[in-house]
Amino acid sequence: MNILISVEELNQRMSSPSSKAALVIFDCRFSLADFALGHKQYALGHIPGALHLDMEAQLSGPKTQHGGRHPVPSAQQFTDSMQKMGVNRNSLVIAYDDNRLAGAARLWWLLQHFGHRQIRLLDGGLNAWQAQGMPISQQIATPGKGDFLANSATAQTVDYQWLTAHLQDEQLQLIDSREAPRYQGLEEPVDPIAGHIPGALNYPWQGVTDEQGQALSGDKQRERWAELARDKQTIVYCGSGVTACVNLLSLKLAGIDNAKLYSGSWSDWCSYAGSPKIVKAQ
Repeated sequence: MNILISVEELNQRMSSPSSKAALVIFDCRFSLADFALGHKQYALGHIPGALHLDMEAQLSGPKTQHGGRHPVPSAQQFTDSMQKMGVNRNSLVIAYDDNRLAGAARLWWLLQHFGHRQIRLLDGGLNAWQAQGMPISQQIATPGKGDFLANSATAQTVDYQWLTAHLQDEQLQLIDSREAPRYQGLEEPVDPIAGHIPGALNYPWQGVTDEQGQALSGDKQRERWAELARDKQTIVYCGSGVTACVNLLSLKLAGIDNAKLYSGSWSDWCSYAGSPKIVKAQ
C-alpha cells in the first residue's frame, strides 16, 4: 500500500459509500508552544468527518523524570485512545496536518509500531486540500467504539540505556532530525542543554517535503539517504520523538526498513545531565 494519499484519491474515497465506511480521518495539527492550538484550529475548520487527535494526551504517554517530552504511549494506552476514536482493526486511517507531516507522521509511526498497517498520510496536508477547493467543516464528529487492538510485540524503539550501551558500535548510524542550529548547539529553544548526541548525523526533518508540505518523490527520498550504509542499524531522534517520525517516514519511502526511533530523543538525553556523554554547545 502507498503511504501517501492525494487530495483527489481521498475525495474519491470519501464520496464512495463502500470506501467511506472503513475510513477514519484524523486531524493531527498541534503546537509545541500552545498545546490547545491544534484543537482550536480543528474547531475553526477541518476535513469533513475528521476527528482531532491531541499530541499530548493521545499521541504521547504520561511524562516522567526520564523518557522525554513525548513518551511513546503503552500498548494499552494507545488501544484505549484508538478505540475511543472509533478505529477498528480493519480501518483505513487517514492522517493530515498543516506542518509538513509533523503530526501526521507521528500517528503513522505509532500505528505501524503497534502493528496497524492501514494508514495513509494526506500529501500536502490541509493546505493541499483547501488549495483544490475541497470542503471544510466545523461540525464535530462523534466517534463510535472501535475494536482496535495494539500489538506490543513489535520493537521499533530504543531507549537511553540501549543507546549508551551501543554508542561506540561501528554498526550504529544515529540521525538527528532537528534544525541545524539546534544540532550544532548554536541555539536550544526548548530543552535545557544545547548540542547533539555524539556521532549523530544531521538530517533536518523539514527536508522530507517541499515548502508546500508535499513529500519529495521516491527518487528524491533515496537521494537524501544515499550516504547511509544499508547494513547498519539506523536510529533516529529529534527533540522529543515527534518530528523524528517524519524522517522515519522518509526512510520508509526510500526503501530503508530497519530504522528505529530513540523515543525519548534529545529531551530524554538531557534528563541524564550527569552523563559524560552529554554534548553541550560548542
